[in-house]
Amino acid sequence: MEWKHLVTSIDKRGVATVTLNRPEIHNAFNDVMITELTQLFTEWAKQSEIRLVIITGAGKSFCAGGDINWMKKMKDYSFDDNVRDAKVMGAMFWLINRFPRPVIARVNGPAMGGGVGLLSAADYVLAVDSATFGLTETRLGLVPAVISPFVIAKIGHSHARATFLSGSRFDTKRAMEMGLVHQICNGVELDECLEKTVGEFLKAGPIAQGEAKDLIFNVAALHTSEEILTLTATTIARVRASREGQEGMGALLEKTTPSWVAEGR
Repeated sequence: MEWKHLVTSIDKRGVATVTLNRPEIHNAFNDVMITELTQLFTEWAKQSEIRLVIITGAGKSFCAGGDINWMKKMKDYSFDDNVRDAKVMGAMFWLINRFPRPVIARVNGPAMGGGVGLLSAADYVLAVDSATFGLTETRLGLVPAVISPFVIAKIGHSHARATFLSGSRFDTKRAMEMGLVHQICNGVELDECLEKTVGEFLKAGPIAQGEAKDLIFNVAALHTSEEILTLTATTIARVRASREGQEGMGALLEKTTPSWVAEGR
């Protein structure tokens, strides 16, 4: 499928890459890009051959947040128009956040506003050491409402209060201290770092990865010890009996290589 604002590829290992492709405006979001990302992740979720997804940006930036020309149109939106528009964007972030395979953000440059939301919806974030970040909405008289569930889940209430309310920008070191970034790489080594990280993720069973991701969200949603005990016990019992679980345990005992590791090499 042809995309207007995205470039996509899938290699022989099942590693899919989506590149935000509006480098002239720092890969800023507009309604078209949001629709395309929603369609893409919906389609990729159905393709079992995809083992993981990498999100990155074309040019010097990862994503600058909202396109200013798109935002100009919002000034004339009614309340209902704004609600409808925000829900469409929010649905995109939820879709990426709950994608059934690993999502890795390759942050090649600045990430602002919605760009921070995008990497917050990823499972693992590598960032070039020169990248900058910001949740600058309050400096425009706005708030980072739609992305807040994902950002707060990553950095916690304390850092959210500090960054949301000040709107200040921060560097990669600070982003890592906050839990927004998992790994910092020198610019010339970014792709080498990425490839090593991809290799680590490909060692895990793809079905188990989806189960593990669901487990994280489901445990967080429970409140009592009995609920958590029931969920965790039934989950491991079901996964142990699964085809992939049986193969993995068999490979361990027989000192062989599971099929998913061989395929991911």
